[in-house]
Amino acid sequence: MASTLIQNYFRMDKLPHIWCPGCGHGILMRAIAKAIENLGLDKDKVCIVSGIGCSSRAPGYMDFNTLHTTHGRALAFATGVKLARPELEVIVITGDGDAAAIGGNHLIHAARRNINITTIVFNNNIYGMTGGQYSPTTPTGDLGTTAPYGNIDRPFDIPKLAASAGATYVARGTAYHANQLVKLVEKGIQNKGFSLIEGVSVCPTYYGRKNKKGTAVDIMKWQRDHAVDIKVAEKLSSEQLEGKFLIGEFKNTTEPEYTEEYQKIIDRFIKER
Repeated sequence: MASTLIQNYFRMDKLPHIWCPGCGHGILMRAIAKAIENLGLDKDKVCIVSGIGCSSRAPGYMDFNTLHTTHGRALAFATGVKLARPELEVIVITGDGDAAAIGGNHLIHAARRNINITTIVFNNNIYGMTGGQYSPTTPTGDLGTTAPYGNIDRPFDIPKLAASAGATYVARGTAYHANQLVKLVEKGIQNKGFSLIEGVSVCPTYYGRKNKKGTAVDIMKWQRDHAVDIKVAEKLSSEQLEGKFLIGEFKNTTEPEYTEEYQKIIDRFIKER
């Protein structure tokens, strides 16, 4: 018997999903559905948009208004939807490559505009769907099919990128810290402006196997042992934080929202005609 959450928020005829065994994306997808349920949102007033990649399979399984768009362009499509139908709750599901490589320009400008879109980045540190190429978040020195001797690039910190570009809500969770991730997504949806939540995922098939990270369970345990909440980190020394990464809420501010500012221009034009 499927759970009520699955019955209410997923397309039963599209399940089971085709993600690899041990992939963390299912946990991240569930967190979004659970956040929507907790907030009591009307399914017909929610639009979920994705680009291309492993993460972008999610809208096919989710029973909302959904758009599966082109590579890197999810935020461009989502911007159009939000401007045309500002009353909709627009949520973007994207991957680290989809969001920060080909879609990087759309990301920084959506953040700069502070348009009311919630973006959840499923970060598995690699291009999983297309064969294991290294991505903008692959750690320096790690392996990929296009980096057989190790990646020499420095990785993006996507939350820092979004925050510096103007996003008004920024957070990071992990597949291991699933309950916390639900709360972070809830707060991102409630924020009136551009929200970005990075979900640190698990890719045992390409990233894990190529970099000898062990099983999916091993990678989840690594998340458990290396993630530090930002509130806890404030009390720790730099030595204690060596080799760790931060999770939690990084930014939560209030700024003018783009579609509301755009509506003011429309109203002024109508008044002056």
